[in-house]
Amino acid sequence: MNHQEKVNRCHYSMVSRKERLSYWLRIIFSLIACLIAGCASLPELENRAVSTGLSLDESRATRLGQAVSRGMEEHPGKNGFIPLSNAMDAFAARMLLAGVAEKTLDAQYYIWHGDLTGTLLFEALHKSADRGVRVRLLLDDNNTPGLDMVLAALNAHPNIEVRLFNPFVSRKLRLKDYFFDFSRCNRRMHNKSFTVDNQVTIVGGRNIGDEYFGAAEGMLFADLDILAVGPVVDEVTADFDRYWASESSYPGELILKSIPSSTLDQLAETARSAEQSVAAQAYIDALRDTPFIANLLIGNLAMEWTEIRMVSDDPAKGLGRAEPEAMLPEQLREIIGVPTMDMELVSPYFVPTAAGVSAFSALARQGVNIRVLTNSLEATDVAPVHAGYAKWRKDLLAAGVTLYELRRIAPNTRQRKGVGLFVTSGSSLHAKTFSVDKTLVFVGSFNFDPRSTNLNTELGFVIESPALAAKIKGTFDALVPFSAYEVRLAEDGRLYWLEQDKDGTIRHDSEPGVGFWKRTGVRFISLLPIEWLL
Repeated sequence: MNHQEKVNRCHYSMVSRKERLSYWLRIIFSLIACLIAGCASLPELENRAVSTGLSLDESRATRLGQAVSRGMEEHPGKNGFIPLSNAMDAFAARMLLAGVAEKTLDAQYYIWHGDLTGTLLFEALHKSADRGVRVRLLLDDNNTPGLDMVLAALNAHPNIEVRLFNPFVSRKLRLKDYFFDFSRCNRRMHNKSFTVDNQVTIVGGRNIGDEYFGAAEGMLFADLDILAVGPVVDEVTADFDRYWASESSYPGELILKSIPSSTLDQLAETARSAEQSVAAQAYIDALRDTPFIANLLIGNLAMEWTEIRMVSDDPAKGLGRAEPEAMLPEQLREIIGVPTMDMELVSPYFVPTAAGVSAFSALARQGVNIRVLTNSLEATDVAPVHAGYAKWRKDLLAAGVTLYELRRIAPNTRQRKGVGLFVTSGSSLHAKTFSVDKTLVFVGSFNFDPRSTNLNTELGFVIESPALAAKIKGTFDALVPFSAYEVRLAEDGRLYWLEQDKDGTIRHDSEPGVGFWKRTGVRFISLLPIEWLL
């Protein structure tokens, strides 16, 4: 090969490498452009159908309206309620309410699983719609993987409309949306409500799924809902309407692939098969044995009648546009004020932050008795959140706050009836409630953590009820010490945990129920600057 050939070959090789590099750069940039375009292509909302809840006059004509009218006439301006602490009662109440719906059924949830109880409740919505009931289902889209076909089938029914809150454009690779649209995708709708005919509503901590209704073989949640009637139901329906019409709520047909309405037949068949399973038998029995709705329809349901205030975030929070005064924490402060005697707080994901520790410490210095129940590390289903709580334990204890951490109870020892208002045979705490000065009680979806405060939308009731507050206090007094570890601060500044059992008191000098590596992992996570995400 002569010199000129070598020069030509070298030049060709350089050009070839440049061309290949240019080619791959074009491919990479094209892929990035496609990803960005895909995550930025949420559909327009101008032509959404408009729908609102029933007026009070329309809803009074229903069976439920007639059933609750006597109690409302006897307690003008008041609301009737009963707490639903037992998991099967909570499931049965929803199923039976769907079964007596005549005009409307509005359901709003953060999680709705396609498991046994989720399938049965999906089919309950389907049956309601077949009877002519208008069904509106609003789900946060963060927990819908695997449900697109079911949701699209429901949405194809002429009497059912499905909307998704802050939806993901990519239905298969959702991390892509998080990567390119993190600010929006990180904000979720955590609200939970189930409202029938604008006359009866269920609001509280439970999502829809086996672990919330005591049907799961693994994690089982101890939780609390409120079944309410009266003027506050109209507030819940109005709140549902504003979420339904918010800029974060997208009609299912704009997000989900269309499928034939005949797919609903498959849902019905799946539900029939589920009903015949051994696992479902206890739930079928609960539907037969739970007296709530039957007694409600004949006006024989023993309710407490009192004042209930609904608190709810502005749905604009889902896009980071809500004003502080329109958010739930500020509403709680306005209604409840500052505790003067005592506060019993139950939160599965308790992350007080520096500001919260300062506030609790100030209350404790003023003589307010504060008791907190949260999950232990062995019981929590979200270890990073426990890390966000654990870093503040010493400060809270030093300030005089009493801390309890619920122990994990083996699933094979669970009982079907609860042993307390929020302490049941579940293996993990999920109830979100607190009482103030033996009078006011909050029940809802709000956790005492930065995510509930700043990122997720939340919903709940503030109930004026010394009786319910007394039940919470009684649960702390009689049951919590035997179901939870009490965390103490030793003189040398170390933590220890006290466990009560039938043989006496057991002391643990390290986080009980977990091994070295899990404790170390949580300790490491607590050092990371991620508290605002928890």
